[in-house]
Amino acid sequence: MRTIHQNQLGNRRNFLGKLAGTAALLGMSNFTLAAASQTAKESDSSAVADLSDPDEWFSANIKGKHKIVFDAPAPKEMMTFAWPKVFLLTNAATGTTERDCSVVVVLRHEAIPYAMGDDLWAKYKFGEMFKINDPRTSAPATRNPYWETRPEDFKIPGIGPVAIGIRDLQASGVLFCVCDVALTVFSAVAGMHANMDGSAVKTEWLAGILPSIQPMPSGVWAVGRAQEHGCTYCFAG
Repeated sequence: MRTIHQNQLGNRRNFLGKLAGTAALLGMSNFTLAAASQTAKESDSSAVADLSDPDEWFSANIKGKHKIVFDAPAPKEMMTFAWPKVFLLTNAATGTTERDCSVVVVLRHEAIPYAMGDDLWAKYKFGEMFKINDPRTSAPATRNPYWETRPEDFKIPGIGPVAIGIRDLQASGVLFCVCDVALTVFSAVAGMHANMDGSAVKTEWLAGILPSIQPMPSGVWAVGRAQEHGCTYCFAG
């Protein structure tokens, strides 16, 4: 019995060590072993995203002549959204219309708040949490800067104003998906900071995902699947 108990303790320490190591890899300095332990205890009741059939999502949507996936693991101001627009504009200039292009943007790791609406940005202070400033105020954003946009919000030198809001890009056929693993981890961290249940926070975050943005098992899973469906990889973070 003593040997079994020691093995169980060893397995649990190993599991928590891996969680803590993962947290360190993700760059979350405040994610302690105690927090990892709490996350492990809550894992059985944590919210599960409605992933539908993520493989089918790719099969149904990746049909263009020219296909590309933009991998966005971090907020990089307007560039995450400018690159898809540049891809569409330059393909149009060289004879391929928007409807003949397939563009996927994978929002993962620290870029996941872009998948969520203004209410969550204000409540959870995503601008401070993820170090994202509002281009209108240069202060930490309390809204999603790339959702409800204005024509003059984003200007590219030599080109002028560009419509690169998420809604604008979706109207041009750009597909967005978001990493469920990052949603799970960061909602747990946000819950701990706010003294809230992490699974309840994740449920709220999932409910606040913007229209037509598809949760994926993980961002790296989605990046891999997009390439399996013929998309060329482009780093956008």
